Amino acid sequence: MRYLKIYSLLLILSISFGACKKLLEPENDNHSTIDRIYKDPAFAEGLLMTAYAKIPTNYLSFNDVATDDAVTNNKLNDYLRMATGQWSALYNPVNQWDNCNSAILYLNNFISIIDTVAWKWSNSEINTMFVRRFKGEAYALRGLFEYHLLQTIGGVGADNRLLGIPLYDKFINVSDNFNVPRATFAESVNQIYSDFDKALEYLTMDDYKNITLASQLPPGLEGVNVTNYNSVFGLRANQRISGRIVKAMKARVALLAASPAFNTNNDPALWVKAAGYAGAAITGIGGIAGLDPNGHRFYEAARVDAINLAQNKDQIEMLWRRAIATTNTREQSNFPPSLYGLGYVNPTQNLVDAFPAKNGYPVTNPLSNFNPASPYANRDPRLALYIIYNGNTMSGKAITTGVGGGNNAKDSIQTSTRTGYYLKKLLREDVNMNPVSTSTKKHYEVHMRFTELFLIYAEAANEAYGPDGTGSNGFSARNVIAAIRKRAGISQPDNYLISITTKDDMRKLIRNERRLELCFEGFRFWDLRRWKADLTETAKGININKTNLTVVDVEPRSYNNEYMHSGPLPEREVVKYNALVQNKGW
Repeated sequence: MRYLKIYSLLLILSISFGACKKLLEPENDNHSTIDRIYKDPAFAEGLLMTAYAKIPTNYLSFNDVATDDAVTNNKLNDYLRMATGQWSALYNPVNQWDNCNSAILYLNNFISIIDTVAWKWSNSEINTMFVRRFKGEAYALRGLFEYHLLQTIGGVGADNRLLGIPLYDKFINVSDNFNVPRATFAESVNQIYSDFDKALEYLTMDDYKNITLASQLPPGLEGVNVTNYNSVFGLRANQRISGRIVKAMKARVALLAASPAFNTNNDPALWVKAAGYAGAAITGIGGIAGLDPNGHRFYEAARVDAINLAQNKDQIEMLWRRAIATTNTREQSNFPPSLYGLGYVNPTQNLVDAFPAKNGYPVTNPLSNFNPASPYANRDPRLALYIIYNGNTMSGKAITTGVGGGNNAKDSIQTSTRTGYYLKKLLREDVNMNPVSTSTKKHYEVHMRFTELFLIYAEAANEAYGPDGTGSNGFSARNVIAAIRKRAGISQPDNYLISITTKDDMRKLIRNERRLELCFEGFRFWDLRRWKADLTETAKGININKTNLTVVDVEPRSYNNEYMHSGPLPEREVVKYNALVQNKGW
């Protein structure tokens, strides 16, 4: 009897504890769980769209203010702090570790469920094509994030090996092992190529566009219904990552791998590969003839407003961009004070001096006929397009940055320029920031322009074949630079370009053209590092008092050329995971 009572008590307790446990477990009412991805295609696609939302170029970084190209008047700016001595493994404004790794894990999760989701249960052909497109997008985006992470942390580790990134090829749960070592730099590059090549197996068309004939169907999709094809691979998918974008991204990766910071033995084969990838992508748009004659003005109002995706009407220059948004934040941040702006980004005298004379000669060359007393006369037209200098106009109004310029004058008030220059590129002059009648206009952010692709080719081709070698592409580095400079408005014939005969001199010109064409788009910070160039050139400005012009130092660049060509891994990660090797010096 005693044993029966004990048994009964244990039974009651077990039932009670079981009931309590069930009572304490929350129901999933009105809450989405991970299981929903298998039942709801829109929810499943959210994994992919989360990765799209994390693309580093979704927003302009303006990390140019951490280089010799610009400073900022915002004394709390993270890049200012970094450039003036605070960059460390604990404080890293260019850190992409969390962003890229989380995106990669989202994509790995998405890849694992693509085949199990009923994307279009009512039409098996459309469902199969969705599986195909989503796999292509996912592998392409994974390669993209791997590239951005490699760009930020690739370098010589404390163990003296050239290291890359940790490689994740599956989704990792919280209970899984995160203590993953970094692959070598070469292994990391090969993984990125592998992901891009896998993407191209599925994205066999270059662009998303509607077709009308079965003969226009791309390889691998022969025989599908044209209407069904358009519903998956047609114009409605525009701005998603496509085959053409993947091919261009391979060129970007190859350029990084061939650059002096990572191509330590200057292996010519790496330059040949970069030229080959870029050349193939350029050939796909008609070669040199495919260069947009107005591509360097892509941000101007008329060109942005003319975009109409419903009519498949976009800028020729745009290889890949974000969707259009109606804003004025860029102008609010960078207009001069007289136009009710905060004047954040201040181009330097260093950058101004990089613009040649209109005849193409550097201003340091006597043949440029440069006049220091009238420094902005007879200059490369891109100077007036991209930078507000003393006497240049913005929104139809002359801006005086010298003495007598009021709030626009250098160092007058907190929002005045610190260098004597304001930003003009990327801003719409038809935006009105007057609080009485503020206006907003269409803008978009750029992921990749064709001009960048042409410059990748020029740099790689010069290193691989010399100034005039063409490899198998049919055009040379000189041909590309000639077209870019002619488009910019350099007087023809371009005698300075004609005078260049050596690979070394052409390299200097190509790097300078890249500096000018891509200024304020977030390239200079990384270019200086992959070139292993001097990071410590002091940012300069100009004081103007009538006819008295004086170049002055504005801000130091407190980097260490011994190790800061590579960025650090986050200190917390290195402390947490003993498999991770920090880059040397950090």
